[in-house]
Amino acid sequence: MARVVAVHGIGKQTLGEETLRKEWLPALNDSLARAGAAARLAEPDLAMAFYGDLFRPQGEFLAVGDPPYTAADVAEDFEREMLLAWWSAAAASDPAVVPPDADTLVSTPRSVQAALRALSGSRFFAGVALRAMVFDLKQVHRYLTDPDLRAQAMARVADQLREDTRVVVAHSLGSVIAYEALCARPGHQVRALVTIGSPLGIPNLILHRLQPTPLTLGGQPRGVWPGNAALVWTNLADGGDIVALVKDLRPAFGEEVRCAIVHNGARAHDATAYLTDALCGQAIVDGLL
Repeated sequence: MARVVAVHGIGKQTLGEETLRKEWLPALNDSLARAGAAARLAEPDLAMAFYGDLFRPQGEFLAVGDPPYTAADVAEDFEREMLLAWWSAAAASDPAVVPPDADTLVSTPRSVQAALRALSGSRFFAGVALRAMVFDLKQVHRYLTDPDLRAQAMARVADQLREDTRVVVAHSLGSVIAYEALCARPGHQVRALVTIGSPLGIPNLILHRLQPTPLTLGGQPRGVWPGNAALVWTNLADGGDIVALVKDLRPAFGEEVRCAIVHNGARAHDATAYLTDALCGQAIVDGLL
């Protein structure tokens, strides 16, 4: 039985649980080494909750497995708002990115094209095809608006949570799925939740759409705690990670969340860069004690 359950992020639709587990296991063991832990995780200790195939289109594929999306495929409201948030965050952390005007994405596909062009020249999205960026937007949007897909993705995580599971490590969109799966599983035995590159704290776009619906405390939304009082939640965010727009989750989920800024270099949102950090290793060690 796996003591640690991993939940991957967006853009993994052409991979699989075994492929990702082989990437995550050595990275997690590197983090344990950085944290000074004597023990290491063996293969049976780690399970990968894989949901990427739920987003993989049926039929003929392009070279990278993404539909041939263009700027015109970016939907109104959520997808444009998220794209603008990414653009603004990229401009704030990367001097090479021209910042958007407040109303840039209000009306025209051309303005969406400008946002995608600006992001493609940023350090964060360097080398990422336009269609892949749009596909990432649509993955987040579909999870939050497609009840059947949402239930299936949550079930993939829930299926890996066993009586001996003590730690859940979740990246990017996977942190949203893991959070909701834990909330839907009262009485689970998970002691440590480690979220990396998480968008959970983004108001309106993510936080307000979570299940269960956040409470309202002092006029502000407060997410439900995803376990019992003994659960330790650690959130790691790179300062340049534009997916993790809100680095500090304490205002959204409570002072109990341990939040830290890490430094992933040029790979701000990359899962393995997060996973090798000593703080990630220490959070896992604490959960396995």
